[in-house]
Amino acid sequence: MPNSSDIAIIGAGPYGLSIAAHLRARDIEHRIIGEPMQFWLGHMPKRMLLKSDGFASALYDPGGDFTLRHYCEERNIEYADLGTPVRVEDFCAYGLAFQQRFAPDLDNKRLTSLERTETGFTLHLSDGESFPAQRVVIATGLSHFEHVPSQLAALPKALLSHSSAHVDLDRFKGRDVTVIGGGASATELATLLHEAGSNVSLIARQPSIVLHSRMQLPRTLAQTIRRPISPIGPGWKSRFFTDLQLIFHHLPKPVQNRLVKGFLGPAGGWFLRGRFDQVPLLAGYQIKGAEASSDRAILWFRSANGDARRIETEHVIAATGYRADIRRLPFLSAGITSQLKLFNNVPELSSHFESSVPGLLFVGLAAVDSFGPVLRFACGAKFAASRLSNYLTRTSRLTKR
Repeated sequence: MPNSSDIAIIGAGPYGLSIAAHLRARDIEHRIIGEPMQFWLGHMPKRMLLKSDGFASALYDPGGDFTLRHYCEERNIEYADLGTPVRVEDFCAYGLAFQQRFAPDLDNKRLTSLERTETGFTLHLSDGESFPAQRVVIATGLSHFEHVPSQLAALPKALLSHSSAHVDLDRFKGRDVTVIGGGASATELATLLHEAGSNVSLIARQPSIVLHSRMQLPRTLAQTIRRPISPIGPGWKSRFFTDLQLIFHHLPKPVQNRLVKGFLGPAGGWFLRGRFDQVPLLAGYQIKGAEASSDRAILWFRSANGDARRIETEHVIAATGYRADIRRLPFLSAGITSQLKLFNNVPELSSHFESSVPGLLFVGLAAVDSFGPVLRFACGAKFAASRLSNYLTRTSRLTKR
């Protein structure tokens, strides 16, 4: 492994691995740093089902030769492009197989510090190695962006956790658990906790919980025209976000911000119908405060009409999603952070994903405000890998020896 690189990719999830696959196919010298599929393996509960359909749950090599469909067919795993939920265990195993094929030289290490130099960047790794790079692609996904409401700040870690902290839910069997949230992670986590034997309840600020309906298959011609399929759901608006990212990029910032905030509100997967009904629900109540009392958490909620509730529980799980804030990336030096031009706490990016710090590029959740909601999802790696690899190929000084 070379001790320097023209291009360094930080993160080995769907985005990082897809970008590495594209660069490797073009013989462009690069290093990819990170534990493969780390976030999916270490932060998603067992038995979880993906909301995205099979055709939208792939990683992306340039020829499209190794999709989730190909992986499942090789191993006789049940699969369908539409209508059959993808198990998180199968998606993770597929990602690891993809890494072995398309990023075999991956450095399974952790970036501890990234500093800017006169000629590029210096990267410091968890094993003590340091090396220079001309360009750095940040593809760390949702890591470090977990959102926990400030009203829960008084609770100690023993009583409070984020939904991303739980892979094995069996530890909560027989315990009282309160899940806060109303979206996909909240509804599925609460359902899985109930099925694992936990005394769980869900509290959501919206007046009702929305679960998607199962798509009618086969679709009629009228349905196809009225609501065309896209990797992030049916509809022309979804197709705009998945097909026209560069047009989105050139929209005025206030318009981009409005489109991102107004797209795909909280909703659970269709496969929770009939299962989620067993979970006790308190809807229309917003968290107002919390405190610890001995080994239990005391929570206060209030509804829109002023009704107050006090709830006592053994553990609180904030299934309240993720909010990108580049200042929370622990490896970015203060010098780099101070030079980044930010909007909504994320970098403003060029049409090639480059930030205001030359040579520093961001993909995934940190790029949503620049390229649209599709960058929230694994399927956004297709556009990012293609666009970014084209740019890096044109500007790279080194090819693989």
